Amino acid sequence: MLQQIKNYWSSSRRRQLTDVRNIGLYVFAVIVLAITWSGIKTVKTNYELQKKISTLKQQNAVLKLQNENSALQNQYYQTNQYLELAARQDFGLAAPGEQVLLIPKDVAMKYVDPNLSSVSSAKTKADNLPQYRKNLQAWRDFLLGHKLFED
Repeated sequence: MLQQIKNYWSSSRRRQLTDVRNIGLYVFAVIVLAITWSGIKTVKTNYELQKKISTLKQQNAVLKLQNENSALQNQYYQTNQYLELAARQDFGLAAPGEQVLLIPKDVAMKYVDPNLSSVSSAKTKADNLPQYRKNLQAWRDFLLGHKLFED
């Protein structure tokens, strides 16, 4: 083994590999690889930033549409038509010459689609829970990030 190492150090192949001109090429190749690697990382970083920018622009557009929708709702809430409907619905008021009919809930629910009432029944089930269960569910939702904003 020692003889093989001595033969390698004295061989012409080793002298050719360790020639000053070849060492300069090796250094140049390492520099080129480092620059290429840096360029690839920069392109990757720019791509990820462009994705984030695109996502934020889309979120911004959605929020702008929600703001416009809210502005239209506010305009609707200020109309006389909405005020009249709210007065009829909330206070049971009627226009002059109209009669108000009160229908029992069980009679009215016969004509309601059962799929629509399941949503309200799920909310009433949640309302019927004991306070400690509501509190535990609220903490679970908070810690897991559920229901951050109510629709």
